[in-house]
Amino acid sequence: MQRRRSSIKREFNEKELQDLKTAFIMLDSNNDGKVNTKDLQEMLTRLGIEIKEEIIDELMKLAVGHQQGAEIDENDFLQWVKKIQELLPETTCQDPHKDLMAAFKVFDLDNNGFITRDEIKVAMEKMGEPVTEDQITEMIIMADMDMDGKINYEEFARLLI
Repeated sequence: MQRRRSSIKREFNEKELQDLKTAFIMLDSNNDGKVNTKDLQEMLTRLGIEIKEEIIDELMKLAVGHQQGAEIDENDFLQWVKKIQELLPETTCQDPHKDLMAAFKVFDLDNNGFITRDEIKVAMEKMGEPVTEDQITEMIIMADMDMDGKINYEEFARLLI
């Protein structure tokens, strides 16, 4: 069984690596270069995933291989994702709707079903992509089909698809 796992182990391509680095940045709520149990819990809650604190602690232990209260850096995070991939079947396919909803929830910081100017600015800054007010205005104009000044999920999905 160990042989099969190592045969499916692979390195991340450039896009996957960039996406994972962006995910780490989004998890790192205080921008200290480390993710702790609280950071992980907050992100999962924002994505609509409710998990008990004990399970989060176990996930963190899996990530770094030691005691409760541990923090993970970007390298630990990448290694952790590799471990998780090795446990998943090769045929695992991703649901694009689920991925879009997860991305929407990353931007919808107050979980009200809309992305506002302020939420765009905060999310883009966390991803290391600061934007100007003019750029935010352009994004909203491109996506905001009902012209209410904010972006709902359908508008967000339409823009990305």
